[in-house]
Amino acid sequence: MGWFGFGNNEKKEILDKGLEKTKENVFSKLSRAVIGKSKVDDEVLDNLEEILVSSDVGVETTLRIIDRIEERVAREKYLNTAELNRILKEEIAALLDKNISGPENDFISPLPAKPYVIMVVGVNGSGKTTTIAKLAWQYKIAGKKVLLGAADTFRAAAIDQLRIWSERAGVQLVRQNMGSDPASVAFDSVKAAAAGGYDVVIIDTAGRLHNKINLMNELSKIKRVMEKVIPEAPHEVLLVLDGSTGQNAFEQAKQFTAATDVTAIAVTKLDGTAKGGVVIGISDQFRIPVKYIGLGEKMTDLQIFDPHEFVDSLFSESK
Repeated sequence: MGWFGFGNNEKKEILDKGLEKTKENVFSKLSRAVIGKSKVDDEVLDNLEEILVSSDVGVETTLRIIDRIEERVAREKYLNTAELNRILKEEIAALLDKNISGPENDFISPLPAKPYVIMVVGVNGSGKTTTIAKLAWQYKIAGKKVLLGAADTFRAAAIDQLRIWSERAGVQLVRQNMGSDPASVAFDSVKAAAAGGYDVVIIDTAGRLHNKINLMNELSKIKRVMEKVIPEAPHEVLLVLDGSTGQNAFEQAKQFTAATDVTAIAVTKLDGTAKGGVVIGISDQFRIPVKYIGLGEKMTDLQIFDPHEFVDSLFSESK
């Protein structure tokens, strides 16, 4: 299947290029871990554990993967180290498969509500605003009518940045002055989307990691006012995480999942880091679907996350 005017080959090239640093700097270590070894033994598994932890997969997820591989080696009698890559690919893909989002994940399929309300959360600098713009553009070229709401009113720069991106994406924006009540902007955005026949409305929120109680109160208030217009809103709460921060992304995920009901995750900036393994750990530990991955600055560089394509790319040879 094509991808909004782009062939599958081009999509794969973007993915392969975006994960290049992770492949070269991390997963290439796998070949060195089995040098001189003809079978998967305790030393090989210890080396594998160290590689996964150092790639920001996370200790908990790494131990789960190692346990599953040990079970398979014992059960299926895989002794040859040549089989290790294949087994590792299969087990990582199986972990990721448990947390896959629904059919609305492909932009083209009919959405479960109109307007479909997406509230976007995440810290400043995570790529939140650019992710919103890329989402808006993807929905727009898929034939959806999109509206953005600039509810991060604590920084004038945030409003201006979203305005610029909305113009680039060719979508409308609801905004107020800096210092306005974020909930008021969210209310106006959802109301305008409902009245204007929009398919999707995407609400930006403040990217401050202040204390958990304030964050929870702020996001709860935004949700409450949107519910006055559309009782089920927001239909999706998307957490944007900067993949290049590695373990800091885990901490951000803890903060935001404690503050609100996050339903999906976007992991950005994977093209500039060797920490791509963080996608695996976050998906596994938080039991929340990784829905999108960011692989560059262009609009087409935000991809729908496919665990099998992701794992295949990680274990493919760099050109």
